[in-house]
Amino acid sequence: MKKVLLASACLFALAAPASAADLAARPYTKAPVAVASLYNWTGFYLGIVGGGAWENSSDDPRMQGGFVGGTVGYNWQTSNVVFGIEADGAWADVNASATGLVDFGGALVPTTVSSRIDALGTVRGRIGWLASPSVLLYATGGYAWINNKISVSAPPVLSLSESQFHSGWTVGAGVEAMFAPNWSVKGEYLYRSLGGETYFSGVFPVNTGTLDLHTVQVGVNYHFGGPVVAKY
Repeated sequence: MKKVLLASACLFALAAPASAADLAARPYTKAPVAVASLYNWTGFYLGIVGGGAWENSSDDPRMQGGFVGGTVGYNWQTSNVVFGIEADGAWADVNASATGLVDFGGALVPTTVSSRIDALGTVRGRIGWLASPSVLLYATGGYAWINNKISVSAPPVLSLSESQFHSGWTVGAGVEAMFAPNWSVKGEYLYRSLGGETYFSGVFPVNTGTLDLHTVQVGVNYHFGGPVVAKY
C-alpha cells in the first residue's frame, strides 16, 4: 500500500505541470492610446462681421462710424500654414458733416456738406501660421470698395446729393481662433485706400481725392466639413 501511495503521488506531481500548461492563457488588454485632437482648417466658411472705421486724415471733421455685414471664404491648410481667400460686405454708417456760411450772389447762406459711406467690402487673400492647432495668425490684402454719398444743403437756395462707387486696395492682419467644433472667432485690422471720384459734374464738379480708412473688426465664422481629425 505504501508503494502504491508513493507511486500515485509521483504521477500526480508529474501531471500537475502538464495540466497547468493546458489552461488557456490570460488575455492581455492593451492600454488605450491617448488621442490628440487637431483642428482642420481646410474648407468653406460663412460668418458675420462688424466693427468701426475712421478716416485717415488730419482734417476735421473726419468720417467715422460703424458697420455690420457678412463674410464668405475658403481655406487650404498645409501643415502649420493656412492659405485662404475671403470676401466680405457690410452695411455702414461712416460719416462726417460740416456747416458754414457760403456766398450765394452776395447773400451768406448757412450750408451743410456731409459725406456718408453706407456700404463697404473687400475681396482678399490670406496667409497665416498656426501658433497652435486652434489659433491662426495671418496677414491679408487685396481689393476694397465703398459706396459713398455726398450731400449739399443750403435751403432754400440749394439741395444736392449724389452717390459714387470708390475702388481701391486694402492690407492688414488678424488672429482667428477655434472655440468649438466648426466655430471660430476673429479680430482684424485693415487699412483701406480708395481712389477719388468726381461728384456733381453737371453743376460744380467736386473731386474727393484719395480716401483712406482705418478699420477694426471682429467676426464669428462657421466652418463646413470635419473640423477635427484624430491623431494617434
